[in-house]
Amino acid sequence: MSIATLSPRALYEEVAELLRQRIFSDELAPGSWIDEAKIAEEFGISRTPLREALKVLASEGLITMKVRRGAWVTEVTHEDMKQVYHLLALLESDAAAWVAEFASDLQRAELHALHAELEQATLDRKKFFGINEQFHMRILEATSNKWLFQMVQDLRRVMKLSRHNSLLKSGRIADSLAEHASLMAAFDARDAEAARKAMQSHFAEGLNAAG
Repeated sequence: MSIATLSPRALYEEVAELLRQRIFSDELAPGSWIDEAKIAEEFGISRTPLREALKVLASEGLITMKVRRGAWVTEVTHEDMKQVYHLLALLESDAAAWVAEFASDLQRAELHALHAELEQATLDRKKFFGINEQFHMRILEATSNKWLFQMVQDLRRVMKLSRHNSLLKSGRIADSLAEHASLMAAFDARDAEAARKAMQSHFAEGLNAAG
């Protein structure tokens, strides 16, 4: 499959996105070696754009480069996850407080719509996970803080490497939905501190569920 002419984006960006999809789908599992020759042949590209793509993924924490051993899909430990959740709780709780205080009626309506979609997706984990991520990223988008958005996006990519998705725990989806409801109540009340605490609690419960 040649991808050299499939996208107006730089070729290495297209390659990076394709590899991200394989990593997140577990086709390239944590700890697995990246066979550069095989992938370059499959994509119909040279090693140069592939290596540029691997540098991008390494900067995101998805790939670990080992001297004289090549590239490997990053393995995430429980301690890694604790650190990632800690940072996400700090960053996203700050965003939640901003939304509670400054978000427009339209922005809050968009969050209500996503929350309603979550309520309808409780029997489909994959769908729930996707909408859940949209909900969180929409909160960040509302702040118009591109640096905050980028940091959280990178941390969430690392979080996806974990084999212990918190939403897989029995009862976690219902609990997560209830936590989102508390967050929405804080948004509607324009209570920044309540929104901050609700988001921090949401991440604490998520980490507990992730084991």
